[in-house]
Amino acid sequence: MALFRYRAHPAHMFKAIPLILAFVATPALADGPVVEQVRATQQGGSWRFDVTLSHPDTGWDHYADGWEVLAPDGSQLGLRVLAHPHVNEQPFTRSLSGVTIPEGVAEVIIRARDNVDGWGDQRFVYRLP
Repeated sequence: MALFRYRAHPAHMFKAIPLILAFVATPALADGPVVEQVRATQQGGSWRFDVTLSHPDTGWDHYADGWEVLAPDGSQLGLRVLAHPHVNEQPFTRSLSGVTIPEGVAEVIIRARDNVDGWGDQRFVYRLP
């Protein structure tokens, strides 16, 4: 009984390289930032928001870098920029004071972003106390 050994022609091997590179070069998609909890308190004529986020920060290359307070019509009422990763602090809470809420607005939307994928799909609707 003879053993059959297949030997790919060198030209055929190069056809597989683009396919292999497509898998190697594709970045792993990480979860976006998640708004876990929101607390708002009125301070005179403005509001303070304490927002708890979670995100699988890996360091400076990929981290949650901000969140915003939006009116129901989508207009931005406040923006909190996060200046560094929180790799070993998950979830984490950061605050934003001085947010002016227009008269008649009873709820706001909190949305978070990261420095790679931008604004996340989650919209956390928060009913003002």
